[in-house]
Amino acid sequence: MVAGIAFFAFAFVIMAAAPILMLKDVEVKEIATIAQTVIPEFTQLAEEYPEEFKQHFGKPTPKAFAEALSLGRDTYVAEACWHCHSQFVRPVSKEDLRFGRVSTIDEYMNKLQLPQMFGTRRVGPDLIRESGKRSNDWHMAHFYEPTNVVPVSVMPSYKWFFDDNKRPTKKALALTAYVQWLGSWWRPDLVNAYKLETTSGGGQ
Repeated sequence: MVAGIAFFAFAFVIMAAAPILMLKDVEVKEIATIAQTVIPEFTQLAEEYPEEFKQHFGKPTPKAFAEALSLGRDTYVAEACWHCHSQFVRPVSKEDLRFGRVSTIDEYMNKLQLPQMFGTRRVGPDLIRESGKRSNDWHMAHFYEPTNVVPVSVMPSYKWFFDDNKRPTKKALALTAYVQWLGSWWRPDLVNAYKLETTSGGGQ
């Protein structure tokens, strides 16, 4: 019994207390800071679904983007998307050829990535480099009925993200914004914007 208690205490120190003490001074970016760089796809959502976007988010401002990212991330977690989609390109054979450049630590030091959703299963593709790969319309169609755009997909449909007229709800817009944000900091067309925000104290 003494040995068991001792090992429990040792495990608590190593696995709980030590990480907290080591990471307590590490800067974690707030969602409002991240959202200062509004990705083009969020602005396009306002153009492609003007009535729905105006109703739920108003204009594509950093404040609206922050709200969409927060709701999109919460929806991603609630709908268990992380069960089948990892968010971590591993440094092993040909991972970067399949999903893009290998993930780095700094990508996860923000409120949208805590706790991290690295994942272990890849029933669907890794999503940490998803930004800009596909159009907003593609994602909307994929959420509504995955097999319409990927015939061999085993992903369930999320038709409750849409109203009776098949128009996107706030959750559909937010989830699309969140998925389109993933990996945006490595996109050639946005990297300078992120560098500018980093220089001025913001960004990823």
